[in-house]
Amino acid sequence: MTILRYEPWALFNRVQRQLDRTLGDSDASGTVSWIPSVDVREEADRFVVTADVPGVEAKNIEITAEKGVLTIRGERQARKQESADSYERVERASGSFLRRFTLPESADAEAIKATHVNGVLELAIPKRPQEQARRIEIQAA
Repeated sequence: MTILRYEPWALFNRVQRQLDRTLGDSDASGTVSWIPSVDVREEADRFVVTADVPGVEAKNIEITAEKGVLTIRGERQARKQESADSYERVERASGSFLRRFTLPESADAEAIKATHVNGVLELAIPKRPQEQARRIEIQAA
């Protein structure tokens, strides 16, 4: 089984962000401002989720696993810099982010481990041991 991306409100959030930008409300609370890039791979004994979150401190990231859904949420603080006489162009997004993934049945959500090094968040999700099918003997009546 594979890990699937779970974002039921993605279209709504995109429309909300566009409306916020159009109306000049760049600090709308409760909306997702950016979406980090994520790689997901399956290994023999675990699943690995790697997310690029440059500029986000570990204390600003929250990871939860509940009812088969892995949620990564956090916030990148905007850099405050005031300069009255120079040109500035800002392309890096700041604000909150949210990613959700459906965990396969073989994932052990209780044993997930997370590391955060140089702006890369890595989640190791171990697999539960697979139950082997057992043969049932038929007894004569």
